[in-house]
Amino acid sequence: MRNFLCLSLALAAGAAHADAPAAAAVPPGLQAAQLAIVINDAEPNSVEVGEYYRKAHGIPAANVAHVNIPNRPRKLSVDQFTQLKERINAQLKPEIQAVLMVWSAPYAVECNAITAAFTLGYDGDQCAKTCDPGKPSRYFNSEAAQPYTQLGLRLSMLLPIDFVEEAKAVVDRGAVSGFSVPAASAYYLTTSDTARNSRAAFFPPAGVVRQRKLTVKNLKADSLEGAQDIMVYQTGLAKVAKLETLHFLPGALADHLTSFGGDLQGSSQMSSQRWLEAGATASYGTVSEPCSYWQKFPNPTVLLRRYLSGSTALEAYWGSVLWPAQGLFIGDPLAAPYAGFRR
Repeated sequence: MRNFLCLSLALAAGAAHADAPAAAAVPPGLQAAQLAIVINDAEPNSVEVGEYYRKAHGIPAANVAHVNIPNRPRKLSVDQFTQLKERINAQLKPEIQAVLMVWSAPYAVECNAITAAFTLGYDGDQCAKTCDPGKPSRYFNSEAAQPYTQLGLRLSMLLPIDFVEEAKAVVDRGAVSGFSVPAASAYYLTTSDTARNSRAAFFPPAGVVRQRKLTVKNLKADSLEGAQDIMVYQTGLAKVAKLETLHFLPGALADHLTSFGGDLQGSSQMSSQRWLEAGATASYGTVSEPCSYWQKFPNPTVLLRRYLSGSTALEAYWGSVLWPAQGLFIGDPLAAPYAGFRR
């Protein structure tokens, strides 16, 4: 029997699925002054987009960190990553709670995603057997309003910059989200791909969340076609069709449960970057074979509850993944279309 949670009760009381830790109050939201931008000076696109992001979100110039990563490697060794993280941390003020890396590569540290390795530390045990269960994140469903101050965790996200104008479009969508609450829909697709439907039991029940002007829609289909009001789109497939027919609202979250969505420059499966190119503002994918544990992917109920309660895209996504070692968080971390509902 599918075990659903009532979304309206979850928003009111912070309830969570029985298999997850008890939920708590959603954080009041990451502020621009608490976010650091990391620019790769070896890449002109990173320099241009990083400055564009800083101005769009009003981030202090003192929050910008600079590194030099030549040749755009997809993957770093543990030693290379350790040196990179030390260079970044040396430039961060104590009040910085989160970090945005402005580049397309590197995006992996051995089998770990670079965002997970930065926030949680490199997990060598996961690389010994990538299909084994992962280590729980202390930030999963957390009430910590200051993740670094309270938990010692600087949340991180990566903004791909292969194409400058597309990257700037992501920033623009993130910057305008939250100016007004749009009438929107959250779409959850149970597909014909049984192995990739492992989180379908966590899809929120269909219905209307009236205060948020959001309609939750559950579909049994392999693709969504023609929808023009998307705030959330979660599905399970190796490749998602008909993205070109869709319209994503500013701040929209979208991801697909598959093995290599976080392999941004891979070709065996659809890259999570395709969601951003289609109009989403943030996404998630794994960089190495995780097997189909739901715990390694965004929990749909937790993600939606946190986002509708005013969390930023960064907080909502990070707070929804229990075992994130292999998971890459991408997009605009400060997008927050429901910021007006923060407590």
